[in-house]
Amino acid sequence: QVQLVESGGGLVQAGGSLRLSCAASGRTFSNYPMGWFRQAPGKEREFVAAINSSGGRVLYEDSVRGRFTISRDNAKNAAYLQMNSLKAEDTAMYYCAATENFWPARNWSVYGYWGQGTQVTVSS
Repeated sequence: QVQLVESGGGLVQAGGSLRLSCAASGRTFSNYPMGWFRQAPGKEREFVAAINSSGGRVLYEDSVRGRFTISRDNAKNAAYLQMNSLKAEDTAMYYCAATENFWPARNWSVYGYWGQGTQVTVSS
């Protein structure tokens, strides 16, 4: 089992920045690729970014590429999502998730472990 807890969400003006954190406990964190997903009210869960277990490979959803940065610190059992130049359409509940296999990283169904989510609200 891997337990995940997100933090760092909040209310920010458009153009601002937030840094989400995902603290992991349980099994060896460094074995698990990590992903960030988001879900807005009335919309489907959406892939945001993923990072492989070593941190050497990352993927981004097209609308966040260049604005968001995913990273991890295996020594601290944590993953992060740095979000810059935030837009109103980034408003959603953000979830971190862990999977045993990096591919297919964009598919939420392959992630077996999820946090409870942290709300990000961007005012325009």
